Amino acid sequence: MTKGQTPIKSVVAKESDGNVQITFTIPFYEIKKAQDETVAEMAKDVEIPGFRKGKAPIDKVKEKIPQNTLIEHSLSHILPKSLAEAIKEHNLKIAIYPKFELVSAKENEDWQIRAVTCELPEINLGGYKDKIPGEIRAISLKKEPSREEKEQAVIKYLLENIPLTIPKILVEEEVNSRLSQLLSRIEKLGLALEGYLTSIRKTSDSLRSDYEKQAKDAIAIDLILSKVVEDNKIEASEKEIGEAIKVSGAKDENKTIIGSIIKKRKALEFLTNLT
Repeated sequence: MTKGQTPIKSVVAKESDGNVQITFTIPFYEIKKAQDETVAEMAKDVEIPGFRKGKAPIDKVKEKIPQNTLIEHSLSHILPKSLAEAIKEHNLKIAIYPKFELVSAKENEDWQIRAVTCELPEINLGGYKDKIPGEIRAISLKKEPSREEKEQAVIKYLLENIPLTIPKILVEEEVNSRLSQLLSRIEKLGLALEGYLTSIRKTSDSLRSDYEKQAKDAIAIDLILSKVVEDNKIEASEKEIGEAIKVSGAKDENKTIIGSIIKKRKALEFLTNLT
């Protein structure tokens, strides 16, 4: 940025459920610079009649690039850095990489881009260590409960007694993922979605509603157990992670994810053993 040029600006709007909108105002000189860089990159592979590959004039190359492609690639030069700067400036702790929406993109005018993401809710575990034993004892009046029954009692307590608001964007992503998996299974069976819904006596709306409830509960338990892990400094050893990778056939680059799963599994075991 040279003297007299305005920087990229960002404005943040937070919603009560944790959703966060970041609106970027990008000066057109930044857009022009990114477009020129994009065209220069693509010029190496664009073929123009009458010119050797990679040797065509830049203006001829630009005419061959679809507008959507030019916009998408140009913004990929700008947005990652702008997002990092906005996170630092506004002290954001985003949970997922944003979805970007082009709000305004006129020639020779500043562009506006909206990013939609979320922050995770603060979690207060309360007196869970004192209260969970009573929940487990309540199901053991007639017989010794199984581990599964203890776990279900713990999960029921956590969902009913630890308040937190799940960001809508997280719920939507989880619901869409579950619906996509369901559609894939249905297609593999050679069934139509309408026929499947009829067989289970559901409509598309009621199925989505069910998935929303399941998604909220699954995300809530995941977040709460992560807090229990943090609260009790629960760790996963390299040996445990290595054995889990070997059994599951996961790749080494998934060590962090595998370690997180192991720690949350340990957290649930810790809670069931509080009696």
